[in-house]
Amino acid sequence: MKKNKILFVGSEATPFVKTGGLGDVVAALPKYLKKEGAEVKLVLPLYAAIDRNKFHLSKLYDGCCVKMGNCEEWFSVYYAETPCHYDAYFIEFNKYFDRPMHAQHGLYDACDTHQEYQDNAYRYAFFCRAALQLAKDLNFQPDIVHVHDWQTALIPYYLKKDHDPFFEKTKSVLTIHNLPYQGVYGADVVPYAKIDWADFNMNAFESFGRVNLLKGGIRFADKITTVSPHYAQEIMTPLGGAGLHWLLQERKNDVSGILNGIDLDLWNPDKDPRISYPYNVKTFKDGKARNKHILRESLGLHQHDCPLFSMVVRLTEQKGIHMFTQCIEGVLNDMVCQFAIMGNGETWAQDYLASLPAKYNGQISVHIGFDAEKEHMMDAGSDFTIIPSIYEPCGLKQMYSQLYGTLPVARSTGGLADTIINYNEAEGTGTGFKFYDATPSALYNTIGWANSTYFDRPEHMDTMIRTAMQQDFSWKRSAQAYLHLYEQIRR
Repeated sequence: MKKNKILFVGSEATPFVKTGGLGDVVAALPKYLKKEGAEVKLVLPLYAAIDRNKFHLSKLYDGCCVKMGNCEEWFSVYYAETPCHYDAYFIEFNKYFDRPMHAQHGLYDACDTHQEYQDNAYRYAFFCRAALQLAKDLNFQPDIVHVHDWQTALIPYYLKKDHDPFFEKTKSVLTIHNLPYQGVYGADVVPYAKIDWADFNMNAFESFGRVNLLKGGIRFADKITTVSPHYAQEIMTPLGGAGLHWLLQERKNDVSGILNGIDLDLWNPDKDPRISYPYNVKTFKDGKARNKHILRESLGLHQHDCPLFSMVVRLTEQKGIHMFTQCIEGVLNDMVCQFAIMGNGETWAQDYLASLPAKYNGQISVHIGFDAEKEHMMDAGSDFTIIPSIYEPCGLKQMYSQLYGTLPVARSTGGLADTIINYNEAEGTGTGFKFYDATPSALYNTIGWANSTYFDRPEHMDTMIRTAMQQDFSWKRSAQAYLHLYEQIRR
């Protein structure tokens, strides 16, 4: 079988630069595609936040030229071999990418105002055309160009409309990681982005007089994927389609859901250097108990015999923070349990949660911000993890937690529905506790269900933990599914 040649184009990738789960996927999937025999090249913008010395970036080309719709732009290209040994290329264009970054802000929005950059459509239209020009400069004729979200959604359009002989046999795959983020900007970008005005219509790029980049990508991509099978179904409904359900329904034969994976080199409780006591499915009882003791000690929680619930989350409406804040004090007052919370986001949520440890001393710990070391310890030392998302295209947290024997308490939506087996109290089976209504009372009751199981049915807990720790969430499975999709397109 001919080796697949894949050009991966994304706006972020771990470890170079990351604001969320998109960065993890764009980095991990090429690694496992390469392990399965594909030839992969990754293209990223060279943001100011990327440490050129740390990642050993070297200049490959200077004075590269790309033709936009109404001008030419000149850029440079840097190169690095990733830790996973596939090639990564970086488009240097300081006019658009030399901007400060702090925490999760600075790539798409300004650090000081947290308002999205008004020239984002220009920035990523340039990046899309430059990425294709780079493939030509490298004489790398890809079988597939795999793009991600609105930032790179113009590439399928260019492949269709430019009629470039170099890409005559190249097909495109667009992965939608989070449909509500669509890249909607003013129509002034149309000439620069080289979008034909004939395609500025409601069936392609036009959306209430503005340009919708993701909408155009959905129209012109050869195949469209989402990051879980359940989410692929949800986005075709008026409730989950964010205004594009009708277009996705038209393309339904080309839409599929492929579950994200997790990197088992980083998430393995038996070999994790970030936790105090490594353990596996045979030794989890002692290992988790030891880690729980250490975690409580580090967080200032009392050493009581009770369940410890953790939550590592962006404090936003999508993640269900409104539901959580409306029920957490009821839980703390009514149930014998403890909480360890870590996250940042909306100011009101940060302020409210940060006030709780003083009121419930030794019962709840709150860390505003994010600490990777602490996240691993929280997974190893907790009994349950709470994920009350309003919608969740895939989610990785529930996968990490299950492999560490920490059972999710989650709303059944998107990837959460696909990756958690609901507790069957009659049989003592499952890998977590799911609820369906997006209400504080539903979350409260499900936390109570998990809490009672901990005290009243410990043998069920042990069975569920063993099952959860043996789930297959590897990228190998997902990479094979993508390779199968690529082969379908190439036929």
